[in-house]
Amino acid sequence: MNTCSHLKGIEPVLSRKLKFGLAIIAAAGIGYFAWRYYDMRLSAEAMPGIASGNGRIEAVEIDIAARTAGRLSDILVKEGNLVKAGAVVARMDIEQLAAQKREAEAQLARARIAIETAKSLVVQRQAEKEAAAATVSQNEVQLQSARKRLARSEQMSRSGSVSEQLLDDDRARVEGGVATVSAAKANLAATDAAIGAAQSQVVDAEAAVEAVQATVARIDADLRDSELKAPRDGRVQYLVAQPGEVVAAGGRVLNILDVGDVYMTFFLPTGEAGRVPIGGDARIVLDAAPQYVIPARISFVSDVAQFTPKTVETEEERQKLMFRLRARVSPELLQKYITQVKTGLPGRTYVKLDPAAEWPAALSRPITP
Repeated sequence: MNTCSHLKGIEPVLSRKLKFGLAIIAAAGIGYFAWRYYDMRLSAEAMPGIASGNGRIEAVEIDIAARTAGRLSDILVKEGNLVKAGAVVARMDIEQLAAQKREAEAQLARARIAIETAKSLVVQRQAEKEAAAATVSQNEVQLQSARKRLARSEQMSRSGSVSEQLLDDDRARVEGGVATVSAAKANLAATDAAIGAAQSQVVDAEAAVEAVQATVARIDADLRDSELKAPRDGRVQYLVAQPGEVVAAGGRVLNILDVGDVYMTFFLPTGEAGRVPIGGDARIVLDAAPQYVIPARISFVSDVAQFTPKTVETEEERQKLMFRLRARVSPELLQKYITQVKTGLPGRTYVKLDPAAEWPAALSRPITP
């Protein structure tokens, strides 16, 4: 008796739960068939001059990556955040780069000192040249005087007024003067070579400065690149790396979705795709929100058929070829509903094949920017 009475008490509860479950199932079924009816109504209303195809909402994705290898210091955004172009979204550790820059700056200072030293050496060699040139002039004057004295001695020796010894001494002075002048001229030539070498050292030092300046500029570029910036407005879709991780050169750190460049990719058969103009008027209806009609423009028609058989010989086979198209939503409309923009949503795109065709009533009132 107790068991029976207990079961009798449970039956009303089970009955209510069953009814509630059936009601939910019925509501879901009604919603599904209502949508199917709406979809079929749109398809039915797509009179000649209008074609349609299923697709998904897509957008341009941008991978933000580290240009050089290093440790990720910090990430300044979270998944789902909207970012502006130029905003810093992550930073790499710069301790090693900062040390390299200090080293390069020290080398730059030393290279600049080397330029001044080389220039001073050039001045010194030029002074030595002037001194050597003066020595040449002095020795030439002395040689000229010795030659005149020798000429007098030779003239006097004919009359016996000068001894042979004195004549020999005057001849020796001339020969010594000639040797002295030759040595002075050689020294002068050596100073010219020394000046050329010193000037080469100046050029080498200046080249060293330029090389170190280029190194400093490269390190500065690496330091700027250590701040990862958003190249355009968008939404952070997902993070690939976390602070503290070592990222390879070109390693992805995060992914940004450009919510200002959103489109639906869909397919049409040969006969319809060939009639769709670039920039043609289109409408997008999403499965998640069939009550909203989104205006769009055809921005792309593939020049290569998809699902192409290896050999296309008959007209029937050619009609089976499908071409990929894109219907792009205007940036102004996307900006207005930027918080609602999502990718991956399935839907249907309707496009005019004939510019004079009228949109059916269900597609005639799209949302506006």
